Amino acid sequence: MPDYSFEREAGGRVAGVDEVGRGPLAGPVLAAAVVFAAPPDSALAALLDDSKKLTAARRNLAFAALLQAAREGRLDYAIAGASVAEIARLNILRASHLAMARALHRLRQPCDLALIDGHMAPILPCKVRCVVGGDALSLSIAAASILAKVTRDRAMSRLGQRFPEWGFGRHQGYATAEHRACLARLGPTPHHRRGFAPVDQFVLELSAATD
Repeated sequence: MPDYSFEREAGGRVAGVDEVGRGPLAGPVLAAAVVFAAPPDSALAALLDDSKKLTAARRNLAFAALLQAAREGRLDYAIAGASVAEIARLNILRASHLAMARALHRLRQPCDLALIDGHMAPILPCKVRCVVGGDALSLSIAAASILAKVTRDRAMSRLGQRFPEWGFGRHQGYATAEHRACLARLGPTPHHRRGFAPVDQFVLELSAATD
């Protein structure tokens, strides 16, 4: 389970930062930054873990608890994204770093250090420490992963209401068999990521079929 040791060791104002949505074929990439005012109490800490390990119900419960903690002043958080157009222009790695920087800029106060899940250090408006597997080790990174994941999933569900044949609320834009079948049958929407090979391949196939 994640704990508060990285934050305690660093001292000062430490943000945990994580992104979600690097792998999908559609939709934005989102990042969240979380700064705890003090080590979270045991009840909140028990809810936090790598968002990928949690069921949707557990993620939603943790998400609600984090928002309540923010309302009570026990943490500061911000969520930001990079659009499909920015992903196409920058590439997905640079777009995810842009989302992280935007999230940090939206916090109420600047940070002394950002703990980043992974091994590639982005250029951010504060010092950076990379923590491989950080969403399973650091409570603030775990909190960020949950906030980003739930926010993106809900955004993709809303997109699914606009494009009901696509089932975005079920696959969140990831390259599932259902999603690939939709690409083959319907072609890409404006929310699909051009420059991602599966999307571009279906665009080429559709163009060839209509020539």
